[in-house]
Amino acid sequence: MIVPANRLALLENGTQYFPALLAAIDSAEAEVRLESYLYEADGIGLAVAEALMRAAARGVRVYLLLDGFGANGFSRELAERLSAAGVAWCHYRPEHGLLRLRRHRLRRLHRKLVAVDGRVAFVGGINIIADDNAPGHPSHRYDYAVRVEGPLVHEIHAAMRRLWWLVEWSRSGRRVSMGSAFPVPAAAGTQAAELLLRDNWRHRRRIEEAYFKAIRDAKHEIVIANAYFLPGWRFRHALAEAAQRGVRVVLLLQGRIEYRIQHYATLALYRFFLERGVEIYEYRSSFLHAKVAVVDRSWATVGSSNIDPFSLVLAREANIAVHDRAFASDLHARIFAALRAGANQVHRLPWRLLPWHRRALAWLGYGVVRALAGLVGYAREFGGVDGDVPGGMKNR
Repeated sequence: MIVPANRLALLENGTQYFPALLAAIDSAEAEVRLESYLYEADGIGLAVAEALMRAAARGVRVYLLLDGFGANGFSRELAERLSAAGVAWCHYRPEHGLLRLRRHRLRRLHRKLVAVDGRVAFVGGINIIADDNAPGHPSHRYDYAVRVEGPLVHEIHAAMRRLWWLVEWSRSGRRVSMGSAFPVPAAAGTQAAELLLRDNWRHRRRIEEAYFKAIRDAKHEIVIANAYFLPGWRFRHALAEAAQRGVRVVLLLQGRIEYRIQHYATLALYRFFLERGVEIYEYRSSFLHAKVAVVDRSWATVGSSNIDPFSLVLAREANIAVHDRAFASDLHARIFAALRAGANQVHRLPWRLLPWHRRALAWLGYGVVRALAGLVGYAREFGGVDGDVPGGMKNR
């Protein structure tokens, strides 16, 4: 549901996000809720923990929910300090057997949400981890979050309350409190937005369907920046059809190798898109972690959801979709600034001219991901690449 009368601030990277987050926690009077997939006990993680403990010392109710896989190595010492300070924290689906492969183990808490006093919230893709805490590369991760004030905060807070209740109930097997509710905040601005949740019950396809509608309605331009881009058959063809009706389609994708299987699997899709007029750019300045899009500079989305089988079918995700030209234009300008400063455009070459090992790795990566998609029941929609072999690439 589109909710009007909000005030939204687009935050780029941890350099803008973490100061805003810490300020919000330090201003809390009644309650702080925080959800994250990753939580590292680095400088940022310790600063956030200290802020949470200061809030608890003031009598603020503090709830911290971390994914049981992504934050499986959460510092025991820090966890004990948080508990002693009065911070309520727990893992979502804690991991106990790393060698057991079962479908439900892939149902992770991947969303990154914060709600403070029912009056301010944050939605985005930024985990609790320092920007420079990246393997082999000290520069920032390229990512976004949105600070939200206004009536939409009520929906964000309610979603976090429900999930905390569900996790606590599953842990104890008895009736537990959902915690305090807050009244719907008053109008704070003029921007309309909606919360897009993905779960395995009521909102199984909400984020994907929001993308489909925006792509179908596009008249001039679609810009997507996404860290792990492995769309299914319907998504691929929706973008291709948009390009073929004259819409400019721009993809900004990960250029650095962070996870080899995903990286090479994505390469297998390049030819399909390039032959249909889609522009592809690889971001190489740092690790791309963003999950954002802009359509016709009037609709935009920022959040935690990648465009791959695991985000779109399995994980709990949260995006915000913004129906506001000023916000969308701001995000559009930032994406293209990053593209010009740190990305290389990909051009097609005959497949036979590529080194054999790149062809083999692309096929292998795609095959592994497709097999995993079959394991989770997504293989039919994930599909093949319409008989195309993975396309030739040349960076320029």
